[in-house]
Amino acid sequence: MEKQQQRFHVSNTEIFYIKMLNWVNQFNIFCLLDSNNYKDEYSRFDWMLAAGVSHQIELTYPMNFQALQTFHQHNKGWLFGHFNYPSENLDEIGFPAAYFFNPANILQLKENELLIIAHHPQQIFEEIQAQSDQIANSNKSAVDIEQLQTKANYLQCIDAIKQHIQRGDCYEINYCQDFYAHEAVIDPVSLYHQLTTISPNPFASLYKLNDKYCICASPERFIKKTGNEVISQPIKGTSSRNTDNREVDEQLKNTLLHSPKERSENVMIVDLVRNDLSKICKEGTVHVKELFGIYTFPHVHQMISTIAGEVPTSLHWTNIIEACYPMGSMTGAPKKKVMELIEQYEINPRGIFSGAIGYATPEEDFDFNVVIRSIYYNASKQLLSYKAGGGITINSDPNEEYEELLLKASAIKKVLQS
Repeated sequence: MEKQQQRFHVSNTEIFYIKMLNWVNQFNIFCLLDSNNYKDEYSRFDWMLAAGVSHQIELTYPMNFQALQTFHQHNKGWLFGHFNYPSENLDEIGFPAAYFFNPANILQLKENELLIIAHHPQQIFEEIQAQSDQIANSNKSAVDIEQLQTKANYLQCIDAIKQHIQRGDCYEINYCQDFYAHEAVIDPVSLYHQLTTISPNPFASLYKLNDKYCICASPERFIKKTGNEVISQPIKGTSSRNTDNREVDEQLKNTLLHSPKERSENVMIVDLVRNDLSKICKEGTVHVKELFGIYTFPHVHQMISTIAGEVPTSLHWTNIIEACYPMGSMTGAPKKKVMELIEQYEINPRGIFSGAIGYATPEEDFDFNVVIRSIYYNASKQLLSYKAGGGITINSDPNEEYEELLLKASAIKKVLQS
């Protein structure tokens, strides 16, 4: 039986969204991508949900992009899933190196219009409408968070990394540290709703792969393809906010915009992305559409640049990902060397952190986020973790970098300890 497409009008999208979250929890595998009502020229939908599996592929490291390409060519429908950060060492949460699936059901919301692609769209719509309009908070208690690395050890690592920069081994490196909790009993759906209520971001995702969850409130797009155009939007540069005083908040934005450190950090990653895109784009088409754009989110201001290029029609979407992965904003420059240093200095493997979650269409368009500002949870192990960090340059002040990573993790900590 072929799948059907049916459109429905949703009068109250907020209530429907909560009902949808309650409905989707029955599936062992699903992927929700949510823009949290952020609008930009590249937006395709308000949110999109893939639930249930028709076909699937799991990859190990080193990543076999050819196997993924063959899989999609044989299963030409929509594809949803993730790429881990590339490392031979898997983290304890246990997401595979990559996993993708053709979903049994797809739901897309744009303003008040809902498209359902499934065998029985009307039945799904009625099932969702019958759900509770309240998220049941079954989180047992506040989660007891520990830092894997002491502040003193973190500062020592930053000093060691700066010595590599001084010697010319690299120009910038993204260095991260772990926060974790054992014997954590949480309700991932409830926690996701809390996190995105406190920290709504344009590339949020709730991703379930059997007993593993990624509860993601990411502000960053990794890479998107529409037709022959590819764009990447790295974030480099962060400032705190003062939501109680608009004038001070504007001053913080202005300080970020004109910060020599943040601008140099950002432009280094822009150059790295331009180099990555030049490997697969038509000659002369790679260009910077926006440099040093300042964007405001609930807890921080961010510096975001947009780089674009035109790819040949014959190029498969997996070749584009392979050329650009992992994203420069989460590695540094030059990419190969800093990835070696990341393996050397970071205590735990990154796993799905600084990987990507997203989709590819039957026409081989795609959109992937950067997995940051996220909670990772293995329900079988009752193990929870999250990570935070930042770009280290020769001008980095170790204490300021430490405060910045705590700022980036503040929304997650608030949710977990409430």
